[in-house]
Parts: sequence; structure tokens; C-alpha cells
Amino acid sequence: MRVWLNGEILPDPTGPAVGVTDHGLTVGDGVFEAIKVVDGQPFALTRHLDRLARSAAGLGLPDVDDVAVRRGVAAVLEGDPWPLGRIRITYTGGPAPLGSGRGDAAPTLIVVADAMAPMGETTSVVTVPWPRNERGALAGLKTTSYAENVVALARAAEAGATEAVFANLAGHLCEGTGTNVFYVVDGELRTPTLASGCLAGVTRALLLEWFGGVEVDQPIEAVDAASEIFLVSTTRDVQGVTRWNDRELPAPGPVTADAMACWRDREPELLGQSLGL
Repeated sequence: MRVWLNGEILPDPTGPAVGVTDHGLTVGDGVFEAIKVVDGQPFALTRHLDRLARSAAGLGLPDVDDVAVRRGVAAVLEGDPWPLGRIRITYTGGPAPLGSGRGDAAPTLIVVADAMAPMGETTSVVTVPWPRNERGALAGLKTTSYAENVVALARAAEAGATEAVFANLAGHLCEGTGTNVFYVVDGELRTPTLASGCLAGVTRALLLEWFGGVEVDQPIEAVDAASEIFLVSTTRDVQGVTRWNDRELPAPGPVTADAMACWRDREPELLGQSLGL
């Protein structure tokens, strides 16, 4: 693991680093990005940094210094390249008074890189009873306020699954804790619209561009009629679903297999983008 904090590589990546009054620590006032690394090269870096900037603006944080972030990414990737890894960029409100109000200190910017084990080709999911709020202040933002996801993933683990899926307040299919959901009904590939409150996933957007699919909001029960379901995310790429709650599904099905092949073919296009330094 390598850690870059506010312009400096930390000599001890697991040692004390962020102050106890950092607003990201005390109240979750921060945003983040997770970026896949393949053979030492970040994937779709610019798209991820664009989303980091949008999330920060949505949370009311100061503008992200794009050059500083790219320097941090370059610093943590320097050295022996990992065959597969990930970068985590975290940007918080910085030191602040205890409580919800922000202080006047500079934001905290952290970039971490570490090796990552490959995900399996398939997985299982469960639906959890707590809805996403598609009308909330944080809807569609990638913030560090992830306690709801922690609870949902714990429920999934109890059921022997690796992902939990939410409906939204309207009862429509929304998203997983860290994934977007695609499903096939009557031969048509579908995924919720961004109006559902789901995160605008980078993998989701690329798959829609490269492979296609219909964006539509439907009751979460629509997946009961799906012949195939798959998840997409930075760490999972395209991952077939073998079980949704108690229902078994063929995975990867033919559409899923084609989506996987498309992803493998097109992914190299967004590897090795210039860090712009």
C-alpha cells in the first residue's frame, strides 16, 4: 500500500495521518473515487476525476485541485506496477469544529493505492428493506457517508451474498451498495435511470456507450421476470448474478457473456491515459 496525503507520501502507510477533527472522520463530510489499476496504469482516470469534482460540488466542498490529485495518483503508482490494483481518492472538508458545521481550514486530500484480488465471474445478491432516497441531498453523489451500505452488506453476508440491492422511495429498482444493476427482460437489456437516485457509475456509462441498453425505471419486482442479471462496478467490471434472494439464475447468460466480451475488448482504450502533469 502507498499513501499520499496533502502533497506528501507517508513513510508509514498505516500510521496516524488524519487529525481527529477532520470533518470526513467526524461527520462523513467527504467524497471519494475508486479507480482500477491494470499493470500499473489507472483506468478511465479522467472520467473518475470529473465525477469526483461533481460530487465535491454537490456536497458544497471547495473545487478539487485536479493537478494535485493527478500528482497524488502518479506518486502512489510510482515503483513496481501491480498487475491489478485500485486507487482510492478521498477529499474531505478538512479540520472543523465538532458537529455538522464546517470550519475554515483547507480540505484534506488523500490518495491511496494497493493491490486488489480479481473478482469472480459471478456472484449472488439480496434485496434489502431500506430504500434509497432519490430526493435526498446526497442522491447521486459518491460521498463517504457509507454507513447505510455497511449495514446492507452485513445483511447480504448473513444471507451468503456479496452484494445488497436497494429499491428507492418510489419502489423502483435503484442500485447496489457499490454497483449498478443491469437485467434482461424479453431479450432487452435494461438498467435504472439516474433519476432513480443511483450513482452515475463510470462502468455503467461506458457499458451503455459500448454495448447498449435501455435506461428505464421499473418496480424492483421487474427483476423477478429477468432472464439474466449482472452487476457492474469499478472492481467487478461485468459480473453475472447466479442468485437473487432465493431465485437461481443462469450466469453468465448469453447477454451477460456478450457484455463481458465487449468490456474485455474495449477496456484497453481507457488504460494508460496521461496523468496530465
